[in-house]
Amino acid sequence: MSGRRRRAAPPLSGEFSSSAQPGVAAKKRGKRELRVEFSAAVREPALKERVADAWACKKALNHEAVMLDPVPFHHCVIPNFIQSEDFLEGLQKELLSLDFQEKSNDLYKFKQSSDLKKRKEPHIVALRKVLFEEFRVWLSSVTQADLEPTIDLSCAKYDYTATLLATADVLLCHDDELEGRRIAFILYLVPPWDKADGGTLDLFSTDGRSPRYHFQPQLIIKSLVPSWNTLTFFEVSPVSFHQARRLLFLMLRRGAMVAEVISKGKCRLSVSGWFHGSPVAREPRHIEPLLPRVPHIPCDHKILYDWINPVYLEMDSQAQIQEEFEDRSEILLKDFLKRDKFHLVCEALKNDGPRLSSRGPPNKRFYKKAEEESLPTILKECMELLGSEAFFLLLSNFTGLKLHFLAPTEGEEGMAAKGNSSKQMRRASSRNETGSRGQMDKSGTIYENEDGQRGSNVPLCSGELQHWTKGCYTLIHDAQTLEFALDLLLFCGCEDWDMDYGGFTSYIAKGEDEELLTISPENNCLALVYRDQETLKFVKYINHHSLERTALHPERTGFWDFYFVYYECSEEEDHHS
Repeated sequence: MSGRRRRAAPPLSGEFSSSAQPGVAAKKRGKRELRVEFSAAVREPALKERVADAWACKKALNHEAVMLDPVPFHHCVIPNFIQSEDFLEGLQKELLSLDFQEKSNDLYKFKQSSDLKKRKEPHIVALRKVLFEEFRVWLSSVTQADLEPTIDLSCAKYDYTATLLATADVLLCHDDELEGRRIAFILYLVPPWDKADGGTLDLFSTDGRSPRYHFQPQLIIKSLVPSWNTLTFFEVSPVSFHQARRLLFLMLRRGAMVAEVISKGKCRLSVSGWFHGSPVAREPRHIEPLLPRVPHIPCDHKILYDWINPVYLEMDSQAQIQEEFEDRSEILLKDFLKRDKFHLVCEALKNDGPRLSSRGPPNKRFYKKAEEESLPTILKECMELLGSEAFFLLLSNFTGLKLHFLAPTEGEEGMAAKGNSSKQMRRASSRNETGSRGQMDKSGTIYENEDGQRGSNVPLCSGELQHWTKGCYTLIHDAQTLEFALDLLLFCGCEDWDMDYGGFTSYIAKGEDEELLTISPENNCLALVYRDQETLKFVKYINHHSLERTALHPERTGFWDFYFVYYECSEEEDHHS
């Protein structure tokens, strides 16, 4: 794979040691243990002292045998880490013979071996020994961290496929922080490589190092290019945000077609893991402020008849939808908007695109959000529809959730079935109604109830118009708010979208990787999903395969969705919990 000459080399001096002792049976006398050493230059006492001093003083060090840099966080690169080229080729052969399983979740997609902790192959055993014995002692001395002999080691592989299209492997922005992890490392076993091939280790700056800042990643300020027999390690900390950028491929243009090709000699093979030690006290994780939540917009029920496919306004349809939703906690409603309205929305997105801003930070999400003040009139009206009082009531009829004071309670569930759905919508448009949950005037202001409470017992929503293109994603994170909520997704601009591109929304149970539900973008399809306090969601990274679609249709650079979240009044939330 590397292009280097392969041969069955005889034992080299200093690379093998006999484990047989006088008196041991002859069959054991022939047993040999493979031995290898790491860089002699790095082990030289004077250089080791310089590295330790630079680490302690947070100074840069550039030496032909080692490079250390404290920016954006402590990291070190050791070229020519293993002294024997023959050993490396034997190691590479053993690693490539392992069974690799595809690993995929919100954060990554690549092929990984099983844990190398107990593998018996001689080169893997020898690597394990040199890393977690000899090198660990050196590393503990340099970093002044009491590193344990705990073995945490695996192998990852990124390579070409048999087709012209390469796999969309990726490892997104994260900090590696888990209790006990002190130093992360990666040993590259790659052919000749440059930055244009991708697969770099990208290091992020953060928004501050004092406790008053949030230690959130901002920009990639350094990219380390993989190199054969190079070991990179860094300190695991609240600011050690990094990512493994996906492999890039040669782009060949033939007319309107773009083919992505990777050389068959390019296999990105690496061994990585962590050195463990006593946990270090950390600042509490930053909790992001919630997106603004607002009550419904006072709006005449006529807006529903102007915008929504009439089939969904029929009481029989609503009763059927509610029955299915209560059984599955999710439903997809196709052709939801009237065709003329949906066409106007799509044309506005294509021709009068709103001003966009990026939403981050990259360890949680990356996508574009439309600025509401820049929305064309038709898009503003669509946002108003989804936030309107009449729509809140319609959602109540779809789901059985208490999203409007006129929605039936459990003892009144027969209302819609008895023909009262249209009457409810007309009543909702009257600003003289007073419900048990509050009173609204003609401007939509919510007044206090008799007990003086305000806000906590009023259904609310938050919403935004999102644009998804290559490189966009959201991630599950520790500070994610878990609560009962109804998610709404209305998709636009999804013609010819393929699941292989990513961009689908996945729901998983807390602490599990298996997906409970996957929603793929589909034009004019309304998705409703009710999630509880044990359900998490993410949008899968949109990979380079999405460029195939853009190559055929340059105007299709991604897709859009109107994303709204609706919250029942607190009394109902207490009931569900």
